[in-house]
This record gives sequence, C-alpha cells and structure tokens, in this order.
Amino acid sequence: MIKFSKGRDGTGARRLTFSLPTDTPPGRVSVVGDFNNWTPGRHLLAPRSNGRRSASVELAPGTTVQFRYLAEDGHWFDDPDLPERAEGNCVCTAP
Repeated sequence: MIKFSKGRDGTGARRLTFSLPTDTPPGRVSVVGDFNNWTPGRHLLAPRSNGRRSASVELAPGTTVQFRYLAEDGHWFDDPDLPERAEGNCVCTAP
C-alpha cells in the first residue's frame, strides 16, 4: 500500500510512504525504484507498531516514480494495491 502526505520540510514536497504487512513476505524487504537509482537496501521497510512495515521518500508535487519491492530471498514483487504499471514496474505520481 502507498500513501501520500505533506512533506516534513515545509516546501510543499509530498511524502510517499510504502507500507506492507510486517510478516508478508517474511524477512527484510526494501523498496527499489527510480528515486533511489534502483539500489536495493537503500529504503528498507522498518517495522511499525501498527503491524506493518514502511519506508518513506520525499517527492516534488507531480513527480512520477516507478518502483518494485525486493524481498530478502531475491524475490521481486509489485505493490498489491497499485494497478498502474510501466515497463513492468509499479507507477505512482505525487499529487
């Protein structure tokens, strides 16, 4: 699941939060996309008290990003709640 909110820096940036259940899939998961040069491990999803794990990035309004999730076992997968795809990747645009 992804969620947009106001950025923390007060410049009008949008905060994009990537969120998955804590145990599905098991092990470490990172979100990998064009916002981090497709570098695994740069944005690991951290456990939260609500039973989920998440990672966030700041984006300028109107920025479109492509991403996928990478599980510990080398398994790439898509966000289950995001139907839009481009070149096989999930796509979302900051409002």
